[in-house]
Amino acid sequence: MLTGPNATADCRVPTRGSSSETYLTLRSQGEVTMPKLRVPHPLALMFGCILLAAALSYVLPAGRYERTDDPVTGRNVVVAGTYEAVEPSPVNLFDAVVAIPLGLADAASVIFLVFLIGGAFTVVDETGALRQSVGWLVQRLDQRELLVIPLVSVVFATGGALENMQEEIIALIPVLLVLTRRLGFDALTAVSMSAGAAFVGSAFSPINPFQVGIAQKLAGLPLLSGGLFRTSFLVIALGLWIAGTMRHAKRSRTAPEAWALDTAEPAGPRSGIVIGLVLLTFAMLVFGVLRLGWGFDQMSALFFITGILAGLVGRLGVTGTAEAYVKGFRSMAYAALLIGFARAIYLVLDQGSIVDTIVHGVFTPIEHLPVALSALGMVVVHAGVHVPVPSVSGHAVLTMPVLVPLSDLLGMSRQVTVLAYQYGAGLCDLLTPTNGALMAILAAGGVRYERWMKFAFPLYLLLVALGSVAILIAIGIGLQ
Repeated sequence: MLTGPNATADCRVPTRGSSSETYLTLRSQGEVTMPKLRVPHPLALMFGCILLAAALSYVLPAGRYERTDDPVTGRNVVVAGTYEAVEPSPVNLFDAVVAIPLGLADAASVIFLVFLIGGAFTVVDETGALRQSVGWLVQRLDQRELLVIPLVSVVFATGGALENMQEEIIALIPVLLVLTRRLGFDALTAVSMSAGAAFVGSAFSPINPFQVGIAQKLAGLPLLSGGLFRTSFLVIALGLWIAGTMRHAKRSRTAPEAWALDTAEPAGPRSGIVIGLVLLTFAMLVFGVLRLGWGFDQMSALFFITGILAGLVGRLGVTGTAEAYVKGFRSMAYAALLIGFARAIYLVLDQGSIVDTIVHGVFTPIEHLPVALSALGMVVVHAGVHVPVPSVSGHAVLTMPVLVPLSDLLGMSRQVTVLAYQYGAGLCDLLTPTNGALMAILAAGGVRYERWMKFAFPLYLLLVALGSVAILIAIGIGLQ
């Protein structure tokens, strides 16, 4: 984007050979604009957050809630009304750095999932099935290329609504980049119609077991209660996100890169079987999460098996399949580091005994507000809490036991309390740099964080406004 009074033209020349798109911004007079201030490299940004968390442990008073095992959710939850000050435990510089390997170890299940998904999809890509399928889709979309955005967005939003899809997207970004470049769209479009749509689907979901499912259990509400109400606003929210993505895609579209115009080999029976394996894998994944209570370890095993079968069906052989796995592991290393660094931020806050202090401090003031303002205040506060606690399930077990008694005291429906949690915490996943999955997805797509913020923040505000309207309507109709 050009700045200054003499800026008259913005010619963006995409260059290849790096992990991110590089744009040379030229003025029509032949001058080159000065580069804008950029957000630091994601690893540097994460490390800065770790240091900030350590510094806060010297400033904020230490405190803890008592915790107990909840038989309904099977999770360790806080006990409302038990917050008390504890002995300060500030985190020094060395311990803050030690939190990095501890964060990697603590997020091991997620990291291994990322590695094994990355390996599996690299195997599938090596068979040629993905590129052939992309070529087939492009041919079918002749002169209707923009239709790919709502089609892909609905698929990922469904994944978000059903099983809180996040880390699984990381390995799919290279595949989507092949598709978007064949159509002349940029990398940000690929991230928006995948991760962005999935996050929106998660936040407005009526069924997400890791978010609304846990929250409703903790609130003592029947599962799927208020499902029709949530689904109605999910459709509106996804429509807004798709419209924003399509608007960006149309404005930023360029001619497809020359390499992307090469005619792909026609898809054969083996490619069809490989793609069928991938689709079957995702169907089994959803069934396992919703019906069998699968966690990250089971999902990792499922994708590992898929990669092996795809390699054998695609005639890569044992050696070729193993080499493809190694290539995939290598490509996912950066994403895995980002996830571990993000986890380290929470570990530092927890070690400093200030996570509960933050929750207690930000939720206490809203208990004196009228019901409608309290509900809207919860949305804002949930967004703030989600920065240091970026896990939606961890956020739920930390805050819902505190808020449910408060909502009863205020005469607020518990369903409204859950809605405030969903829209406040869930939508924050679109922006917060402490969300390791988001940062890893942006890194995989070569999209700088500040560029994503410029695109996503206005849509985020629009979605928060929609969520606020939903909450006010829920209060007005007495949603239970």
